[in-house]
Amino acid sequence: MKLVHTTEELRAAMRPYNSPAFVPTMGNLHDGHLNLVRSAKPLGDLVVSSIFVNRLQFAPHEDFDSYPRTLKADCDRLEQAGCDIVFAPLEKELYPVPQLFKVHPPGEIGDILEGHFRPGFFIGVCTVVMKLFQCVFSEAKGPRYALFGKKDYQQQMVIKRMVQQYAMPITVIAGETQRAADGLALSSRNGYLSEPERAEAVQLSLTLRTLAREALATAEAMPQQLNALESRAMHALATRGWQPDYITVRRRADLLAPQAADAVTPESLVVLGAARLGNTRLIDNFEV
Repeated sequence: MKLVHTTEELRAAMRPYNSPAFVPTMGNLHDGHLNLVRSAKPLGDLVVSSIFVNRLQFAPHEDFDSYPRTLKADCDRLEQAGCDIVFAPLEKELYPVPQLFKVHPPGEIGDILEGHFRPGFFIGVCTVVMKLFQCVFSEAKGPRYALFGKKDYQQQMVIKRMVQQYAMPITVIAGETQRAADGLALSSRNGYLSEPERAEAVQLSLTLRTLAREALATAEAMPQQLNALESRAMHALATRGWQPDYITVRRRADLLAPQAADAVTPESLVVLGAARLGNTRLIDNFEV
């Protein structure tokens, strides 16, 4: 496996190959990231992973400075998973001057849920992903693949829309969420949890599973009963000491609230949640 830090080095290392499969990350890797790398292996003739903590997607009060940088350990794990090239640019490589040109996703998908509670988040995500795509795919001659995890459900949807809208010759593949034995979705931020918080953290996935079952059981009454079900789920977490941002049932197609016609196909729904436990904000989702 080759580690490179500049776009020039990356493109030189990729030149003999035609069809890259790309897994972008911010490092501090867990098995969810590695599963994406393993899934990428049979798709193309080269697997590239990036490690870059992107300042643009962090609000001033968020954890950009404290986000764990674990490059050596990450590279060891990526090599074991079958990665061929790791692109780990310094900030001045991707942003040599202040980034004035930015990608703004449309409000109907970019300003709801995560976009509402983390204003500007998806602008930062889309801008860096667009730039990384240019670094990785600009000289590719064959099919191009990019893999993102479903744990960040809204994020992978936003990126798919961006690729479609800009007619980019890239196939975006969503990998299934990887979970610990107790059901907690794997996340780089799980490492922030204290031991008691880690034991409590599984309640987010349990709450979402319960909401998914209730949404199915009352499908014929949607959307009238959904608000009550969502409020009850939020209250259940709050009484355990969580600070929930949202617990909600949405349509998979566009993440909008389901309408009465959607009751016929409840399998087209997804439940999503974001809540803070102590100082750690966790997100999760289940397709119904």
